[in-house]
Amino acid sequence: MIRFAVRIAYDGSKFFGSQSQTGGLTVEDCLNKALNRINISSSVVIAGRTDRGVHATGSVFHIDVPKFWTPEKFKYALSRSLPDSLLIIKINIVDKNFHARFSAKKRVYRYIASTEENKNPFQNNYISFIKKDLDLNKINKAIKLFEGKHDFIAFMKVGSEIESSVRTIFKARIYKHKKLIIFVFEGDGFLRSQIRLMVGFLLKIGYGELNIEDLKNQLLFGKLIFREPALPNGLYLSKIKY
Repeated sequence: MIRFAVRIAYDGSKFFGSQSQTGGLTVEDCLNKALNRINISSSVVIAGRTDRGVHATGSVFHIDVPKFWTPEKFKYALSRSLPDSLLIIKINIVDKNFHARFSAKKRVYRYIASTEENKNPFQNNYISFIKKDLDLNKINKAIKLFEGKHDFIAFMKVGSEIESSVRTIFKARIYKHKKLIIFVFEGDGFLRSQIRLMVGFLLKIGYGELNIEDLKNQLLFGKLIFREPALPNGLYLSKIKY
């Protein structure tokens, strides 16, 4: 057997999240069903979990396959069995010790929003439309507080089962690109719904409904002030670095 690392992109609006579960088609379920169609019994191991409606432009999974498979043959055969909402980008042969999840050093997420008043119906599943009166300067100052090593327990979905809620964020920034507002977070890992909860808090600061001191109190001292996540449709798992 040889191990492949496979980079994929998917339209999260067509899936009930990435990890296998009962009650709806997930990215993992879709991949495993496609693998069965080409007579591969191994299951995929995906690098990280994304919630329902969250997209990916650079997720990764690993899988062990018989040695007669080449990356080119595997990509061709698997792609033919996948829906248009899931794309195989690149396949590499990796060492047997490679693990899509545990070998990852950094993960990069982007959250894409727009303040356009006229919502484009073809973008509703891929961009989060927000109110127009947003103060980007306030968000610019506040977002930097997330950088560094912190206990993000106050920015985690309730009921998550984890060993530690401590994570390190290396970069956090916001910028405008044409008519879009883009949040970028790069860290060693993220808790369930963490980015959506952080963006939700930042938007409240941008609207003047919360301030930087509120963020400090929640982030540094665990005082719960606001826990409403931003919508999932604007969130993208952009890249995983190994």
